[in-house]
Amino acid sequence: MLNKITYMKILVIGAGNMGLTYAEGMSKSSLLNNELIMISDKSEEKLQELKELGYFQVFNNLADCAPKADIIFIAVKPFHANSVFEELKPHFNENQIIVSVMAGVTIASIKKSTGLPKVVRCMPNLPAKIGEGLTTFVTSTDVSKEEASIVESLLATTGRSIEVANENFIDASTGISGSGPAYVFYFMQSMMEAAEQMGFSKDDATVLVSQTFKGAVELFNQDTISPSQWMDMVASKGGTTQAALDSLNADKVNNHIKNAAFAAFNRAVELGKTH
Repeated sequence: MLNKITYMKILVIGAGNMGLTYAEGMSKSSLLNNELIMISDKSEEKLQELKELGYFQVFNNLADCAPKADIIFIAVKPFHANSVFEELKPHFNENQIIVSVMAGVTIASIKKSTGLPKVVRCMPNLPAKIGEGLTTFVTSTDVSKEEASIVESLLATTGRSIEVANENFIDASTGISGSGPAYVFYFMQSMMEAAEQMGFSKDDATVLVSQTFKGAVELFNQDTISPSQWMDMVASKGGTTQAALDSLNADKVNNHIKNAAFAAFNRAVELGKTH
């Protein structure tokens, strides 16, 4: 399977945050045996930046690159989807695999717009930019197990990838992992503000909070203990940590966090109905 990836030609359409992240992740991996990723964008300024990087084949016309590709990553804003599909349609062939990184654009919609049977829909998250991302993905029934494995390996060049059973889990993962980094930053921001109100400088508040989060995540990842068990280990009856946890529970923060996750999930479902 890895040998097959080596000789595949990859095209990434859209060099924004996620498109460029995947293009760079795949380029820097050993999977493609130094085969240059093809990348296309409409911005002349962006194209010039990409050319200066020196490790992509850069195109501004899809007719010059789409017919050559075995796998096409589409990483444009959802409202650009139809125009991209329209431009691509004359250059597709039925053996190509479409990998969509567009939020809310369903597999059925992509198949209808492109006429292609092999479609993979993904939900990445921001830490992919530093190789610590999590991408969930689901495939159409026409994608073989081998092809799904190839796509999974390519997605994993930016962190970890998980194949899910159906598109409902793509919407659900939007509410957890896709939007999740923002929830963490929200919590961090609140703690940093509290630290400054206690008298710490902004720089010290940043270190206090960022290192605390980093350390807590590392502790969690290095053991099988659940978050609630870790909380029990940190908190002692009548102590400072218990006072903080009691305050969070009294304010029903647990429910608020779950409500936020479901709000993102429900919005993802709504967006899917419009594409």
